[in-house]
Amino acid sequence: MRLIDITKEQLNNYLTKQKQSQFLQSFEWGEFQEAAGNKVFRFGIEENGELVGVVTLIRKRLFLGLGYFYAPRVGICDLRFAISDLFLEIKKIAKKEKCIFLRFEPVVKLEVRSKKYKIIETISLQPKKTLILDISKSEDEILKQMHPKTRYNIRLTEKKGIEISEAKKEDFEEFWEIMRETNERDGFRLHGKEYYWKMLFNVQYSILNNHSISNNNSISNNQYSISGLSIKLFIAKYQNKIIAGNIVAFFGDTVTYVHGASSNEYRNLMATYALQWQSIREAKARGCRYYDFFGIDESKWPGVTRFKKGYGGEEVDYPGTFDAVFDSVLYKMYNWLRWVRRKIK
Repeated sequence: MRLIDITKEQLNNYLTKQKQSQFLQSFEWGEFQEAAGNKVFRFGIEENGELVGVVTLIRKRLFLGLGYFYAPRVGICDLRFAISDLFLEIKKIAKKEKCIFLRFEPVVKLEVRSKKYKIIETISLQPKKTLILDISKSEDEILKQMHPKTRYNIRLTEKKGIEISEAKKEDFEEFWEIMRETNERDGFRLHGKEYYWKMLFNVQYSILNNHSISNNNSISNNQYSISGLSIKLFIAKYQNKIIAGNIVAFFGDTVTYVHGASSNEYRNLMATYALQWQSIREAKARGCRYYDFFGIDESKWPGVTRFKKGYGGEEVDYPGTFDAVFDSVLYKMYNWLRWVRRKIK
């Protein structure tokens, strides 16, 4: 087993062949992370001359020039060799990059036993539990499995004159304002303004054509697949004013609802229902099979969780987030500093 350099095509082709493709491991998401100021490493895992896995490592900065590697939603479980061997290979690179641990989020439960370093479960970065809707069924079948109130609200919005479209650059400022409103109202963690701008407009994602939802809410029947990542912002307008928006990521067989926002005004119009339904229809039109609502938690986000569950789907509970510790002394210092920072806040 060894780590090898890998091309964009090799990385994305491997990932998109996996069921419920993970966009956070894609080549383009790594490009976005580089645009955000992080160093990115991409490797193939080769065994007996065969590519048996891929991994994207994002170097996150810590103190004194140190850092750690982060591997979000990594499909380590698919590999056919000892996981500890993989970590040992990553540790060699970590030493050169002054990274004191590897933080990884496996998509399926795995057991790692090693006397050479500790594996410690830590606070989840990506949502630990999500809801995934199979959208390979017909639209009528998808609607039938929804909660009656969700289905009613979707049909109600069709009579309100709400327009759904793909956002343009000039729409961003208005969308950002409702992102701030949503953060203040619901208390969600909000990245900086530049983060979302770069995510949407600074990275050249793989786009096959200009297909998008039209203003009359109709979608063409063009069927095609996406080999690379495509991130889109869809907005709901009422009387020419943006009242809701969804950021969605298309990758492989899956579209992921990454971020959402809604204005405090016109909430009675249920624009978020129209927007979510049209995002699902767009995903179907693009040839995707799964719609990932990307995070549910009845205790932390009861309202949002209830909203998402109204669409049906299967709950998926990921194992969590883990640290493979390469330097125990510096790792203890890192945790102590993190504890101090929380106390100060």
